[in-house]
Amino acid sequence: QVQLVESGGGLVQAGGSLRLSCAASGRILRINAMDWHRQAPGKQRELVATMTSGGTTRYADSVKGRFTISRDNAKNTVYLQMNSLKPEDTAVYYCYADLYRVGVPGSYAYWGQGTQVTVSS
Repeated sequence: QVQLVESGGGLVQAGGSLRLSCAASGRILRINAMDWHRQAPGKQRELVATMTSGGTTRYADSVKGRFTISRDNAKNTVYLQMNSLKPEDTAVYYCYADLYRVGVPGSYAYWGQGTQVTVSS
């Protein structure tokens, strides 16, 4: 089965930086898009950044100019570079992938287990 594993979360002071990574493994034929989402305490999950296989990127207004999404297609890995972190960035960050599995028609969506990012004042 396909699996997404996030890493790189932790505790950082306001103004600091973190780099998250998400590696997809399994019988993957092709990944259409990989996204980063986050869920803060008491709030709904929101899209932070997305990147298609063609390199098109989109960001939430709250992170534009501070976060950068990148992708290594050869490794089936997506990264999120987070700079100038603010306390309001504190959340569990989840990786998401829309992909095609080998030998299986149609696309499938997968979520990682999440990695905690905590930004202190």
